[in-house]
Amino acid sequence: MTKPLSCFKAYDIRGRIPDELNTDIAYRIGRAYAEKIQPKSVIVGRDIRLSSDDMAAAVIRGLQDAGVDVYDIGLCGTEEVYYATFAYQDEGKAMDGGIMVTASHNPKDYNGMKLVREQSKPVSGDTGLNDIKQLAENNQFAAPAPHPGNIKHISIGAAYTQHLLSYLKGASLNPLKVVVNAGNGAAGHIIDWLEPLLPSINFIKIHHEPDGHFPHGIPNPLLPENRQSTIDAITKHGADLGIAWDGDFDRCFLFDETGRFIEGYYIVGLLAAAFLEQHPGAKIVHDPRLTWNTIDIVSSCSGIPIQSKTGHAFIKERMRQEDAVYGGEMSAHHYFRDFAYCDSGMIPWLLVVGLMGNSGKKLSQLVDERMQLFPASGEINRVIADPAAVLAKVQQHYQADALRMDFTDGLSMEFSDWRFNLRCSNTEPLVRLNVEARGNEALMQAKTEALLTLLAE
Repeated sequence: MTKPLSCFKAYDIRGRIPDELNTDIAYRIGRAYAEKIQPKSVIVGRDIRLSSDDMAAAVIRGLQDAGVDVYDIGLCGTEEVYYATFAYQDEGKAMDGGIMVTASHNPKDYNGMKLVREQSKPVSGDTGLNDIKQLAENNQFAAPAPHPGNIKHISIGAAYTQHLLSYLKGASLNPLKVVVNAGNGAAGHIIDWLEPLLPSINFIKIHHEPDGHFPHGIPNPLLPENRQSTIDAITKHGADLGIAWDGDFDRCFLFDETGRFIEGYYIVGLLAAAFLEQHPGAKIVHDPRLTWNTIDIVSSCSGIPIQSKTGHAFIKERMRQEDAVYGGEMSAHHYFRDFAYCDSGMIPWLLVVGLMGNSGKKLSQLVDERMQLFPASGEINRVIADPAAVLAKVQQHYQADALRMDFTDGLSMEFSDWRFNLRCSNTEPLVRLNVEARGNEALMQAKTEALLTLLAE
């Protein structure tokens, strides 16, 4: 057995190149995936990181040596692998799985993989990822297959683009000026595909070219310091909307016409209401970090709100169980039943553009009221040496006054006019805090400060 692999996380693979992840490990992951999943045909794609071509080539070798046919879609975002896995067929045969080589928004010396099986069902810790880890660590594979798998380079652009446009469903699109910031990640080519098909939208492209050196910083618009270039472009061009993506564009972040960053939480409520208008009584899945606005909207639209543990694998699994039409996380992950319950960073902004066209309202007008009704802190991260002890201390401090406690994901505590969620990160040595209140921004700020003081102790 080789040494334990630290690159396997709760629901994907991520590690620093080359000490935590390299081409040898990538090859073993390809072999282990083939042994565990037993696929005949697998989609492979990669992001723009400097190591991604080598990582993808090693994974492909591992798959081929196991006799698996590989369908290579080249440079792409994670959702293109999801789409190809559930939608592409070769002579009537569906795909059995997909592997995306990406480290999303991690530092540029990292890489990783996201694995799915047939119909883009996630492969996470409890659905095979731990077994793949063990097989890759043992590194005792059978001799290569007598007939190596074939490799076929395919393009899904036309079909995928048409699928994206189907979410507009005849929305009346007004002329709009839209700033799009790919962060030098993989999102730019999708905008180039969509641009001629959306003549009413004037796209203003910044940091558009894919560049694994990330000359303008790691593409992670959750970090406030990474938002300014989008805000500046909105102001300079008098744009109606701003959109920024992370590196593999499975999340999209929206800015209104004033350049204000709109927390993903409020977009979840906005999209939930739109889906319930089309699907009365449908189920909507949400995460436990910020909930009141989503529950209020879904309930008032006669939908059924369902809480799931945070994380794409958990949300997707719950959506499949419930046949939910839509799921959303406040971290700007949005999931769609018609997209095989997967997350997409392209569908949300298209839906928002459609809502703006149909309502005649600006984005600020679509979210302002909800932001005032349920002001939220946004996610605040702190590095904590002993997260479990801190969660216990916070629980003890507040439990006498709490009306409700929930442990779906970390610690959630509710009071009459405010609530919070405190949880450990699945991917980093952090605790993450979210606070919200009912119609009282000052209370939300005060409770956030009190909690942060408690954490600092």
